[in-house]
Amino acid sequence: MLAFGGTSVRSKLILASILSSGTALLVVGAVITSRDLSQLRQALVRRMSVQAEIVGTNCLSALLFNDPRSAEATLGALRADPRVMSGVLYDSDGTVFATYARHPSIQAPALDAGFGDGGEEYRLNGNHLVLAKQVSFEGRKAGTVVVASDLSEIDDAILRNVFIVGSVLVISLTIALVIASWLQRDISQPIRHLAETARRISQDKDYSVRAVGERADEIGSLVTAFNEMLEEIRHQEAALRTAHDRLEQRVVQRTAQLQAANDELEAFSYSVSHDLRAPLRHISGFAEILKEDAEGLGEAGRRYLDKISQSATRMGQLIDDLLVFCRMGRSELQSASVDLSKLVEQVVEEAEPDAKRSIDWHVGDLPTVRGDEAMLRVVLVNLVSNAIKYTGKTPQPRIEIQAIEDGPAEVIVCVRDNGVGFEMEYASKLFGVFQRLHRSDEFEGTGIGLANVRRIVHRHEGRTWAEGDPGHGAAFYFSLPRDREALE
Repeated sequence: MLAFGGTSVRSKLILASILSSGTALLVVGAVITSRDLSQLRQALVRRMSVQAEIVGTNCLSALLFNDPRSAEATLGALRADPRVMSGVLYDSDGTVFATYARHPSIQAPALDAGFGDGGEEYRLNGNHLVLAKQVSFEGRKAGTVVVASDLSEIDDAILRNVFIVGSVLVISLTIALVIASWLQRDISQPIRHLAETARRISQDKDYSVRAVGERADEIGSLVTAFNEMLEEIRHQEAALRTAHDRLEQRVVQRTAQLQAANDELEAFSYSVSHDLRAPLRHISGFAEILKEDAEGLGEAGRRYLDKISQSATRMGQLIDDLLVFCRMGRSELQSASVDLSKLVEQVVEEAEPDAKRSIDWHVGDLPTVRGDEAMLRVVLVNLVSNAIKYTGKTPQPRIEIQAIEDGPAEVIVCVRDNGVGFEMEYASKLFGVFQRLHRSDEFEGTGIGLANVRRIVHRHEGRTWAEGDPGHGAAFYFSLPRDREALE
């Protein structure tokens, strides 16, 4: 079947018809030839048996009276049958008594041991048939007649049958070829038309085309099912096109809404940056003026002025952090190769003066990643600043920054400290805006730093998470895409 995989349906149908017809004719011819061969062999054996019987009867007296000349004269009667090539008369002891040969060059058949003891027996010896028949007198063996005949009659019959079968086979296959070529059109043409229709639909994507061939057989059912499938595809394509148009319309609407939201966010940022800063400056300024003229105020009044100044300062920091958070979501990523080792070294060098104490730093080898260097600096600054801040009350502060290999696509960076830590049940709140786990009088901050970290890492298609234990420090993790070009 694989040898005809690229053959057309028309050729396969014709070939199948010819092969089936030829195989059937060959089988019938072989059966007829075998039957004729068997019948011819049986007829030859019967004829030779009759001749051997006649020769044995006529030679009986010669055997009894030991007259070889008379026996040879009797054997010479075999010359009347041209198929008999030779004959031998053996006595009861198996000794040659008399012989006959059509030609002197013909060797007389030998009497093998046991051959002819059963009364009559024949064997095929090359291209001869040898028959042995026992000659008896008063129930005793008097001798044996052995006659050899050629098989030319059988060979001629086989050649004749082969010629007849071959002629019939050629004529039958020719007729089968003509009939199959005529009948295959009724089968192959609808299938070829169906294949051509499918090819045209595949190229042109025109599902309105229909296959032709309304019939009551299986091919007609196939054509009907094919047309029904095309109709279903056409409906689905129309539905998909409608859904696509609606989706495009919704995308346009959403884009407009996002643009409007961005415009509002820009306006909000401008308002926060200008409209809220001015009152804060006034509050801070007047509070400082009141502090200078606070001689008439009591201890409680001065304390209230300090709280006003601190609150105004904190409000200004909140506004700054909120603006940074908004900008991080809108600014475009400038993707490039970033050497984290150098970047961490710079961040640690800038952060050490703010620590105002000795910190045991452990910075491992960090890989090169793909990302925005300015944004990744913000991530590291926030995490290192938090580690410094929350180890402020630890006698021997220790901060570790290391990379955890996590596969060929990304790398995980961990910033670990031995500070105050936190309860793991609150870990989900750490990266939210304005989320704090400690009071502001314990540790200062606005609660936006970790939110910036998560937003930046997510924009780099990474992940963020944290682990902590109260009194035993915390570890903050983030993943970044590895720079494969630098790796190669």
